[in-house]
Amino acid sequence: MLCALTVRKVKPGKAEEFIKNFRPPDDEVPGGWKRFYAIRNLADPDEVITFGIFDGDLDQLNASQAADDRYEERIKEVESLIESTGTSGVFEVLVDKAID
Repeated sequence: MLCALTVRKVKPGKAEEFIKNFRPPDDEVPGGWKRFYAIRNLADPDEVITFGIFDGDLDQLNASQAADDRYEERIKEVESLIESTGTSGVFEVLVDKAID
């Protein structure tokens, strides 16, 4: 299982617009993706972290992204809303534990 994660600083007041335009519509989620999160820093509302959980290996994740016809289009749509990008990568999930 993998987690794709990116930390971004968006332009002031643009977090909601960024999230709306970045995430795929529910009917366009590429295969293998199980969860998507967009979170905002309470101390800095212009810092947005997006991450998704992918059930597969890196080759399968890359194939899933390549099959997503609108991924590059969504990235271009939000480019103008981003001031900077911090950590960005694909991480191996080492622990997956539900806490009740």
